[in-house]
Amino acid sequence: MLMSPDIVSDNMIINVGGRTDIVNYYTPWLLNRLSEGYAYSRNPFARENVYKLSLKPEDVDCLLFCSKNYQPILEHIGSIDEKYNILCNYTITAYGKDIEPKVPTINQSIKTLKRLSDIVGSNKILWRYDPILLTEKYTIEKHLETFEDIVEKISPLVYRCIFSFVDMYKKVEENMPEIIPLTEEDKVKLLKGIGEISERYNLYTQSCATNESYEKYGIHAAGCTTREILEQAHNVVYKNVKGTGIRENCHCIPSRDIGAYNSCLSECKYCYANRKPEIPKNVIKLHDEKSPLLLGHLKEDDKLIDTEVIRYIEPKQTTLFDF
Repeated sequence: MLMSPDIVSDNMIINVGGRTDIVNYYTPWLLNRLSEGYAYSRNPFARENVYKLSLKPEDVDCLLFCSKNYQPILEHIGSIDEKYNILCNYTITAYGKDIEPKVPTINQSIKTLKRLSDIVGSNKILWRYDPILLTEKYTIEKHLETFEDIVEKISPLVYRCIFSFVDMYKKVEENMPEIIPLTEEDKVKLLKGIGEISERYNLYTQSCATNESYEKYGIHAAGCTTREILEQAHNVVYKNVKGTGIRENCHCIPSRDIGAYNSCLSECKYCYANRKPEIPKNVIKLHDEKSPLLLGHLKEDDKLIDTEVIRYIEPKQTTLFDF
């Protein structure tokens, strides 16, 4: 193992869930990493490069969670919230076990969401209804019916709703051939319905990962991790950082992911992060909850690269949310 002589400058919004559902399946590992104050993150494209990221509260601008099940971390999230700025993306969709085999039911998820909201506050929770895809079972009507049923129950518990239409990556087409391609007419029906339901329940709803404007349907512009969202959640002022995102048409502030691809065990058929549904069952054998890496350990030919912390939070200023 080599330690790089270079120090990479790095922002300190830590993504806990972009590559895999850490909260659902790897909470003990995460708690160990927070306790020890650092984690290693392997570059998925240049795998010999491993970055050492500080997880000390004074170095982290935000812990950005994304999960389909917060139950494993509920008893710890309050103490984490006391030490860190956190933002929780909670995904609850219309799909059942036929598409999301290991994901809790809608009713179970709403029950957990209520507890999460009681602990951290609705201003730190973003409900994700995505990706929207069509099959013979999950029709436009089914989506709108389920969407309204969920909104009616959770609108007071979340800050806003974020949705996206499915991205038809090659692996998605291979793993889920039953998907019916969305037409522009389909999208318009969904957008009108989602917009009308959101207005009815006074829920701020926005799109994700698109440059298209849906404002005429009452749906706001994309950007899931923006200055506005972070500032209202944490009552601090963030620097005006350009959103570069993590995939095409993403408008989010840059973050560093501490997870690993091909390691989510939810078995969602539309999954973007796993190449094949069966891979995580083998990859999980590499997991050691005491290792700084989510999967495996450092190898002799790995290049460990230290990172210099760059904070996005400005020195304490009065914000609009102080009034």
